Amino acid sequence: MKLVTFDNGRIGVVSDGRLVDVSDLAAVVPGAWPPVGMVRFIAEFPALRPALADALRTRASVALEEVRLEAPVQWPNKVIAFPANYHAHIEEMKHGAGSGVISTYKASGQGFFLKANSSLSGPADGIVLPPLDGREIHHECELGIIVGKRGRGIAREDFRDYVFGFTCLLDMVVRGKEERVMRKSYDTFCPTGPWITTADEIADFDAISMRLLVNGEERQSASTRNLIVDIAEMLAMASAVMTLEPGDIIATGTPAGVGPVSEGDVLEIVIDGVGSMKLPVTRGTIGDHPVWNADKASLAV
Repeated sequence: MKLVTFDNGRIGVVSDGRLVDVSDLAAVVPGAWPPVGMVRFIAEFPALRPALADALRTRASVALEEVRLEAPVQWPNKVIAFPANYHAHIEEMKHGAGSGVISTYKASGQGFFLKANSSLSGPADGIVLPPLDGREIHHECELGIIVGKRGRGIAREDFRDYVFGFTCLLDMVVRGKEERVMRKSYDTFCPTGPWITTADEIADFDAISMRLLVNGEERQSASTRNLIVDIAEMLAMASAVMTLEPGDIIATGTPAGVGPVSEGDVLEIVIDGVGSMKLPVTRGTIGDHPVWNADKASLAV
């Protein structure tokens, strides 16, 4: 099943390129603040499945082109991200990757970090680069895992019980020495979408292939089979520290091939069995601050 958020917080199910509005089934109020409709929907999903199946059979549908798709989960409790989670990416960062990086650590020893919820954007939103002259902003193609239910201390063998589904995700980053969370938390620096593909549609979590194209040229390509910290261990590691909640998003880390983006570029992320989206890159006027001028020459992961 493919679930979307659209038109100011409505919830829909997508099938064969058409959308059925099911907002009422979880008492989702469009335009409500905070926009937690999808979080509630995920939490109540097991009880809603029979009604959803009936809605798909009986309700009228509209073409996807007639609605505006938004970030599938707009107000998660947290966005959890795993850095340096592919060996090939670690090697490229050790040797510079155009950023002057000389060392890094594996996710298996470094752990994870949190990314600001306000950085989330959707498939109809562009990526807005802050006006940071002399600083590179890189694309990072990632798989987004959507947590399905509350859990703490999740065992590896039980992880599938907590995976609700998957979405496409880009983890944009300003290269530099500043704190990672600051460099990765600009508005629009975490595009997600175009929908959540529920876990039951993915046969093998360890064979999910993804790629990223910039202006039609492939820059990144990998499979979850190459992850250092696999999906099971991500759930175990994160839940050892904090309680995971329905709607939480876990970013799996990026493969090799990261590189700078510029105004006018178009990024396309494609994840087999999950979805794809194209995102235009523009340049904004907000975001500069003296902190970015401290050391432009020394850039880190």
